[in-house]
Amino acid sequence: MSRVCEITGKKAIVGNKVSHSNAKTKRKFNVNLQVKKFFLPEENKWVTLRLSTSALRTITKNGITAVIKEAKEQGFLKK
Repeated sequence: MSRVCEITGKKAIVGNKVSHSNAKTKRKFNVNLQVKKFFLPEENKWVTLRLSTSALRTITKNGITAVIKEAKEQGFLKK
């Protein structure tokens, strides 16, 4: 399972780790992913999503139904 948010499509990015001597080595910035279950009243079923914490804030603001509909339109959610 890849570390990608199912709602926003966020994934890991690559950057540099900078030491005290200013030597740079590659590192990875992973997404803060959480696994959450949501109930969809229209479909009368539970959905388990792997999403970033910023997507959780979006769900809190806009509602799960609107967010899932938009994610399907953008192609992030294939269900």
